[in-house]
Amino acid sequence: MASPFTAIVLTHNEARNIGACLASLAGLPQAVFVVDSGSADDTVAIARAAGAVVVSHPFEGHARQWNWALETLPIVTDWVLCLDADHRVTPELADELTRLFDGGPDGPVLSGVDGWYINRRQIFRGHWIRHGGYYPKHLLKLVRRGRAWSDERERLDFRLYVKGATATLRHDIVEDNRNEASLAFWFAKHVRFARLQADEEIARRRDGFGYAIAPSPFGTADQRVLWRKQIWHRLPLFVRPGLYFSYRYVWQRGFLDGEEGFLFHCFQAFWYRLLVDVLIAEQRLVSRS
Repeated sequence: MASPFTAIVLTHNEARNIGACLASLAGLPQAVFVVDSGSADDTVAIARAAGAVVVSHPFEGHARQWNWALETLPIVTDWVLCLDADHRVTPELADELTRLFDGGPDGPVLSGVDGWYINRRQIFRGHWIRHGGYYPKHLLKLVRRGRAWSDERERLDFRLYVKGATATLRHDIVEDNRNEASLAFWFAKHVRFARLQADEEIARRRDGFGYAIAPSPFGTADQRVLWRKQIWHRLPLFVRPGLYFSYRYVWQRGFLDGEEGFLFHCFQAFWYRLLVDVLIAEQRLVSRS
């Protein structure tokens, strides 16, 4: 018997990923919606063949897409599992979700909770990145309908927020983007992401807007992330990528993941962050001219 929640998956040209994502959900949710933003590959056909309801909506940013999906889709369950196409629900997490809803959508375990954090297991080039501060990594993925939203000011490093209390599940979602088997794809994607992240930081510094929840070193997983982001924004450009790589690769023992760990932390913690800093510096020069 399916558990009383709905799953939503966002897609755009995810033919290599969506099949495995939906297969990992088989028999678990009451319904699965795939919100597709104009895929030119077989994403839609694969999703429909797997039994998902496919809805098309133009992509205007991750946060806006999630807000549109949560506010517009005909969801009839009280709970929603929010996934990306490269996510896989592990069998252990599937069992945990089933047990979570054994008492119904308003059972004693769920009462008073608006959102559940789920741990992400990052896969890079077929290798689980277990070190460097990348595991455990808790993401708010299971939310109560009508109580969740995404801050549209967060152009790239977005997250879901809920109005009430949160709790944490024990088992993992696997994030394994099969498009990224090609490092050329990874670099091209992160060049796009760097522009979005640079634009967000420039806007945040210019407009002085805060965060949807209060940053705190002792709060939820998201409050701790936002607290660290506040520190990051105060560090000097071009210095902080080197500091961050050293922190993750040495202090957080990213070197224990071998060759893939070096590449991942070098690319994601240093090269990508350096590119963001370059784009911010360029925009400053343009603004002064």
